[in-house]
Amino acid sequence: MAIVLSTDSVPPGDRLAYWHDVVWRTFVPLDVAAPQGEPFFGTVTTEQLGHLQISTVDAEPEQVRRSRRLIAGSPDEYMLVGLQSRGTGVVVQDGRVARLRPGEFALYDTTLPYTLHFPERFEMIVFQMPRRAMRLPECDLRRITGVTIGPDQSLAALVVPLLSRLSPGAGSYRPEVGEMLARNVTDLLTTVIAERLGHDAATEADAAQQTLLLRIRAYIDSHLAEPSLSVETIAAAHHISTRHLQRLFQRQDETVGGWIRRRRLEECRRELARPRRTRPAVAAVAHRWGFFSAAHFSRAFRVAYGMSPREWQALTDRSQAQASRRLVLDPSTTPMKSSP
Repeated sequence: MAIVLSTDSVPPGDRLAYWHDVVWRTFVPLDVAAPQGEPFFGTVTTEQLGHLQISTVDAEPEQVRRSRRLIAGSPDEYMLVGLQSRGTGVVVQDGRVARLRPGEFALYDTTLPYTLHFPERFEMIVFQMPRRAMRLPECDLRRITGVTIGPDQSLAALVVPLLSRLSPGAGSYRPEVGEMLARNVTDLLTTVIAERLGHDAATEADAAQQTLLLRIRAYIDSHLAEPSLSVETIAAAHHISTRHLQRLFQRQDETVGGWIRRRRLEECRRELARPRRTRPAVAAVAHRWGFFSAAHFSRAFRVAYGMSPREWQALTDRSQAQASRRLVLDPSTTPMKSSP
């Protein structure tokens, strides 16, 4: 069922503040600015399709910015695909600028600062997914954000019509069908990105290696909580040697152990950011995700994120409290918070 939030329900003087909170709650913490002295209008319609949140934004000129300050207070790690359907837009991230016309899209990453600029009334369909769902190497994710991708670019010509038609009624599918569609969309986007980055998919051997790597990462995710997960158990499960397994990850500038540790820490950080009343103890979270001791987990967490687990909890508590104080939404509406 679609959730529709509109400034139509708010007095003109309160609309921009209301819209700021709608954007914040629908996506991730963001700062929103609009031209002064002009009436503002905005509507966002959101539906869930498996792990994809699909939101259609129809609004007046605005600028949206995600700063390092907001990133530090937000545990969410998403990739977003913004498909321009009316008007023009600009996506700026990591030193790159994607200028979008209708039918073109760009990716942006919530773990890094970005700016979205819309100089005229616009409509954009935003597909939001957990960052890990794309199963691409970190180096590839960092190269593809802020890049214009359009229907004139080979495989993208197949994806754009699908994305455009998927938004209306996305929430009407049965859960199992919705999840299957979401996986297919994510796989197609991953293929388009690989083509855009110039990956050599000419040989069947290369394609087979990439498929195997994706299967291995899915296996790691499904066994992430098991302390026995190791290079040896993963290799045995896929009937390959440990050397071959390590080589697959080395081609992506990674190691198997490093990938497992990073994914475990990501899950721990997500759990530790839950509201205080539902949050498990630090030691329990560490044990659940395969860390043998709380001390070892705390050291690894600090190395990865520059703070201790308890400091991270305190930071997210402050961020959630600030968001609650700022929430001025119409009580007759309930904004949808994205969830994987």
